Amino acid sequence: MAKAVADTQGENQGGFSYDTTMVTGFSHMHDSGTGGSPSLGNFPIFVHPNCPQDDLSNCKWQQSSRATVWRKDSVKARPGYFSIQLENGVSAEMTTTNRSALYRFSFGDVSEPLNPVVLVDLMDLPQSRSKGMASVDPSTGRLTGNGTFNPSFGLGSYELHFCADVKGPKIRDTGSWKNNDVDPDQSFISVESSTASSASAGTFVRLHAPTAHSTIMARVGVSFISVEQACENAEREQPHFDFAGTVSAAEKAWREKLGVIRVNADGVSTDLQKVFWSGIYRTMISPQDYTGENPLWESDEPYYDSYYCIWDSYRGVHQLLTLMDPLSQSLMMRSLVDIYRHEGYLPDCRMSLCKGYTQGGSNADVLITEAYLKKVADIDWDTAYEAVIKDAEIEPPNWDVEGRGGLRSWKKLGYIPKDDVDTDGTGLHTRSVSRTLEYAYNDFCIAELAHLLDRQDDYEKYTKRASNWKNVFKEDQKSYIKGVDTNFTGFVQPRLPDGTWAYQDPIFCSPLMNFDSCYLNANGHETYEGSCWLYTFYVPQDMAALITQLGGPKSFTERLSYLHESGILYVGDEQAFLTVFQYHYAGRPALSTKRAHYYIPSQFNTSVSGIPGNDDGGAMGSFAALSMMGLFPVHGQDVYLISPPFFKEFSIRNRDTGKVATVRNINFDPSYKSIYIQSAKRDGKRWSKNWIGHDFFTEGGVLELHLGSTESGWGTGKEDLPPSMSKYDW
Repeated sequence: MAKAVADTQGENQGGFSYDTTMVTGFSHMHDSGTGGSPSLGNFPIFVHPNCPQDDLSNCKWQQSSRATVWRKDSVKARPGYFSIQLENGVSAEMTTTNRSALYRFSFGDVSEPLNPVVLVDLMDLPQSRSKGMASVDPSTGRLTGNGTFNPSFGLGSYELHFCADVKGPKIRDTGSWKNNDVDPDQSFISVESSTASSASAGTFVRLHAPTAHSTIMARVGVSFISVEQACENAEREQPHFDFAGTVSAAEKAWREKLGVIRVNADGVSTDLQKVFWSGIYRTMISPQDYTGENPLWESDEPYYDSYYCIWDSYRGVHQLLTLMDPLSQSLMMRSLVDIYRHEGYLPDCRMSLCKGYTQGGSNADVLITEAYLKKVADIDWDTAYEAVIKDAEIEPPNWDVEGRGGLRSWKKLGYIPKDDVDTDGTGLHTRSVSRTLEYAYNDFCIAELAHLLDRQDDYEKYTKRASNWKNVFKEDQKSYIKGVDTNFTGFVQPRLPDGTWAYQDPIFCSPLMNFDSCYLNANGHETYEGSCWLYTFYVPQDMAALITQLGGPKSFTERLSYLHESGILYVGDEQAFLTVFQYHYAGRPALSTKRAHYYIPSQFNTSVSGIPGNDDGGAMGSFAALSMMGLFPVHGQDVYLISPPFFKEFSIRNRDTGKVATVRNINFDPSYKSIYIQSAKRDGKRWSKNWIGHDFFTEGGVLELHLGSTESGWGTGKEDLPPSMSKYDW
C-alpha cells in the first residue's frame, strides 16, 4: 500500500517524473502509471535545512513556494529504494513496508547553519482535499492527521490518516502553518471545505542542529481506518527506524517475486534486459493489497484496490500475475467477488475505496472466466458466476461506474445503438461501437464459464450474444486517408436504434485523425481510445469468422499489416496489444514475431519516453515482458500464442505446483536476424500448433523452438491455429 517517492511539479501521476525540474515533497502512497489526473500523494513531508536568519517566517511553506530544484544526476531508483538530491542541500532516501514509509535525510552544502524543519502538508497530488486536520505533540514531535480527498478517476471521496515520527537531533520547537503563515505556538490546525484545495497547511517539527554527518529519519504510517491504526502500522512494521534493514527486506521480497523467472541473457543488450525486467516490476505494483484497511464493510476476504482500470489490465497485467504469482491473482479475484457482494456489481475500475469509471464492457467477467480456465484457486465460483450473470442481465442505476448500460437494446437489437434511449439507468451515451464489441466478448467469456459449470441454457444464450459483433460490421464501408482509398472494405460502424447505419470515419480517433476525441465525455464519439479500423479486429472469440468476413487469410494479413504500418495504430492503447500477434490466426505466426521485434525496441526502450503514453498501471510493462517471453496470452482464454523469446532461454517456476516451464531457442541469434520458428518440440515431441495452453506452466516441461532467418511452414496449417468459435473454412 505504501509507495514512497519524490513528488514533482508537472507530470506527476505517479509522483515522480524524470522530465521535471522541481520537487515539492515526499509522499507515501501512489498509483503508478495512470493517465489523467494524478492519484494519491497525500500528506507529503518536506525538509528545510534551515530557515533564513533562523526565522520560521522566512521559510517557504506553501507547496508552490517551497518547490526546489533537484539534481538530474542524483536519482537512484530500484525495487525497494529511491533517492534524490535537492539543490537546497537536502539528500532524501526512502523505502517502504506494506503500510509505512521510512525516509532518511542528510545534508550537504547549505547556505546557513543547520536547524532542520520537517513539515507535513495536508495536500494530495491532484489537490482534491475537501477538509483535513493535523496536530503535533510538542514533547515527542509526533505529527498526525487526516484528510478527505477525491479519487482521480471515479466518484465519491475517501478519508486517509497518517502518523509521522521524526528521529534525530532534539526537538527545538513545533507548530502549525497555513499557506506561508506559521504559528509556533499552535499544535493543531484544521482546514475546512471552504478553503481552496490548493492551499497548503499542516504541522511541523524544528530540530536542533545535527552533528556532522548525522541524519534525520522520518517514519510515516498510513491508514484508511484511523490515525491510531496508522501509528500502529508504522510501529509494528518499522519499530527500530532501521533503514538498511527495511531496504534489505524490500529487496528480499522483490527477489522472491521476480525470482520465479530465469533468463539466459547471453548476447542480449542491457537495454533490452531493462525493458524486460522493469516491465515485470511495473506489472507487480498494482492492484494493491489494502486488506485490513477497508472501512466500508467487514469481511474475512482480502481487499485489493487500485484496479486502475480493468479495461487497461485485463489484456496483460493479470495474465502475467497469473503466471508469476497465482496466489496474488487468487486474492485479487476473491476481492473482486467480495466487492460484488457488498457493492452489488463487479468493478471495472476502482481506486481509493471508490467506484471508478467504466471505459468499455464489464471486463471483470473476462478475468473471472480466465481464472477458472487456468485453475486459479480458492474462488467462490457460485458467487463469481452470479456476479458475471448480473453484469450481463441487470443494468445498474449508474452504468458509468459499474455493470453495462443499454442492456434493453443489447438484448432486443443485438447491438448498442448510437443515440440509444436508455430508461433503465444513466450513463454516457457514447462508445456504441466499442461497447458492442466488448459486450460481445464479455458474453463469450460468460458462455465459456457457463459451459465449464454445466449451465447449458446460459451457454447457448451467451454464445449467441457473442456473435453480436456482426451487427455493427458494415460490409460495404470503405476507408480513405487524405482522400485516397485504402482499398479495404468492411469496417465496424455505428447503427441507430431503427437499424439504419450512422457514420464514423474509420480512421477517426487514430493518430491520423482527431486522436484525442474519443474519451469519457459527452461528445466522446462511438469508439473509445481507438478507431473503427482498430476495433474491427476485436473479435478474439471468433477470429475464423472475422478473417472470413475480411476476405480470407491473405486479405486479413494485408489489412492487419496496413493497420500497423499506416500510422493508424497507436501501441500505447491496450486494444493494440493483441493485434501484434493476430497474424497467428491467419497462419502467419512469423509476422507476429516480426511485428513484436518492431515495437520492441522502437516504442519500448530505456529512453525517458520509452513507454508509449503512460504505463496504465503496468499494462505497457506487461505487454513488453510477455512479448519478450514469447508466449502471448489471449485474455479470457486458455491460449498463449507462441513466438520465440527475446532470450536464448527463459523459464518460469509455478508457485503452486513447483513445476518449471522452459522455452529454449535453438540457433538463437542475439542480433535478431534469425527470429522465425522452423520447427518446435514439446518435451521432445513434435509441436506444430502455434499456440499452447496454461497446462504448460502448471505441469512444466520444455518447449524447444528451432529458429531460422526466413519464414517457414511451422504453425501455418488450419489444424495448428488457435481456437475459434467458428471453423477455419478457407
